[in-house]
Amino acid sequence: MSDGPWLHVVGIGEDGLAGLTPAARAIVEAAEVIVGGDRHHHLSDAVTADRIAWPSPFDALIELLESLRGRRVVVLATGDPLWFSVGARIGRAIPPAQITYHPQLSAFQLAAARMGWSMADVETLTVHGRPAEQMIAFIQPDQRLIILTTGAETPARIAAYLTERGFGDSSMTVLANMGGEREARFDGTAAAWDHDVPPFNTLCVDCVAAPHAALLPRVPGLPDDLFRHDGTMTKREIRAATLAKLMPMRGALLWDIGTGSGSVAIEWIRAARSARAIGIEPRADRRAMAAENALALGAPRLDLRDGAAPKSLAGLPFPDAIFIGGGLSEPVADAALAALKPLGRLVSNAVTLESEAVLTALHARLGGDLVRLSVSRAEPVGRFRGWRPSMDVTQWSLVKR
Repeated sequence: MSDGPWLHVVGIGEDGLAGLTPAARAIVEAAEVIVGGDRHHHLSDAVTADRIAWPSPFDALIELLESLRGRRVVVLATGDPLWFSVGARIGRAIPPAQITYHPQLSAFQLAAARMGWSMADVETLTVHGRPAEQMIAFIQPDQRLIILTTGAETPARIAAYLTERGFGDSSMTVLANMGGEREARFDGTAAAWDHDVPPFNTLCVDCVAAPHAALLPRVPGLPDDLFRHDGTMTKREIRAATLAKLMPMRGALLWDIGTGSGSVAIEWIRAARSARAIGIEPRADRRAMAAENALALGAPRLDLRDGAAPKSLAGLPFPDAIFIGGGLSEPVADAALAALKPLGRLVSNAVTLESEAVLTALHARLGGDLVRLSVSRAEPVGRFRGWRPSMDVTQWSLVKR
């Protein structure tokens, strides 16, 4: 059989077949099988073809499509199939040369046009089928957000997140059924949001910060008091220096060994789009703290695992970076380094003499950078102020070449 395109993924809007280009419409009308959601089938119901709904579980989609090879198959998706949509999932499993994509205007483009916003100046996000807490990391003064939502209740949840963080004056607009006869718009502010909106909607937020608003930049170094912890956590300045050596990158995976409160893993996720992290922690109370922190700070997809290294590392997906925050030993470092991808980054911090000796030995044997970090804070000394030093931190880091 030819290795050329056999699968068509067609974006469709609220205007249905009428909104398609002539070429895309011809592909849909000639289809023997159309795969999509109920909404997609309704929008194309004038076409006679075998109809298949999204499979459950959704991961069965690829097996379903492969079983249809040899027939004229069309997958219908909303808007642009490659922008937070099913096309990307299909393209990861089926060679792109075997797929032809037919994009339609995306909800982001339509929403930006309705709002008069420049797409270059907007953060485009999705919480559709994903934790809504993901958007918290993007709440910034004067930031504009366009968010694909999960359903009718999502705008109210996001309004609560904004209000709790001092952004209650932020303007919110929900746009529903854009491009169709039932297009609707709902306007308000986060603090006063009380609209009942259709389940299929797109949310636009113009963030407005009150004087007391929480400032949570995506640059690492969040204040320590934002994290629930039991005292054993990587403190703010050391955390910022640690993340600089770990180098968060889009889609990259971090192993946070001995994750504790999760502060390093959470800041890693916040720092880069689609960054992922696995936190390995043997204590249940600390995993609970890390989970709570992850939800509050916009990193709900932090994957927390029970266990201690090196045994717990077996079977995990290979990481792009590793932070050893607890349970440091040479066997743990060797196991971590063996799992690390080429160009991966490994960082470990030590405050005790015993841990420092381990890092010194690793540096002598494997190279990398060995530095000592000192932080002092101005605190009251009677009627005056003075510098109160924290414990020095020895940091070893290397890039796997």
